[in-house]
Amino acid sequence: MNTLEPIPNVTIPVGAIGDFRIERFTITEDQARLENMLSAFRASRRYVEAGEYTRLMRGETCVMSDTPSEKSDHREAVRKASGFILINGLGIGMVLNACLSKPEVTRAIVVEISREVIDLIGPYYQAKFGPRVEIVHADALTYQPPKGVRFGMVWHDIWDNICSDNLEQMATLHRRYGRRAEWQGSWCKELCQYYRSHSR
Repeated sequence: MNTLEPIPNVTIPVGAIGDFRIERFTITEDQARLENMLSAFRASRRYVEAGEYTRLMRGETCVMSDTPSEKSDHREAVRKASGFILINGLGIGMVLNACLSKPEVTRAIVVEISREVIDLIGPYYQAKFGPRVEIVHADALTYQPPKGVRFGMVWHDIWDNICSDNLEQMATLHRRYGRRAEWQGSWCKELCQYYRSHSR
């Protein structure tokens, strides 16, 4: 995958375990047009394209989807991924799939706090990538990575919403992996910082 190639759409099967479910959804041209008009007045400028997408729901909360704006959020992490990588948060596995589709990524550890998410989504990627992926049931904020390992890329994506309240946890995670990663990042960190600076 070169830097210009798009992140692939998610193809995991629909299903549900406990409070979580994978579902397909459609954004029509009219829905996209309305949402984009509203987005023009928001700081996030998260534009929508009509199309068919996949999302992970927890009850009525969308945890993650593979819409173009979400793909854009993760593009830098996928671009930076090489060697042995660590991803905090499985979600729909979009980042994991894109990273392991790169030949320069040799192995990935994914840390996921929800056993239900692991059971719902993990088997698909373990079957696809075999021993190249290890999914660990743990809290990203307390997980201890293997001693002596340095990661080519570490990506933190454990939040459902873009909110300045996430910055404290981001800082904790960045301190934890500061000397253990060639590159690390957090989902929508810059936008969270923007919200904090404009809420005062």
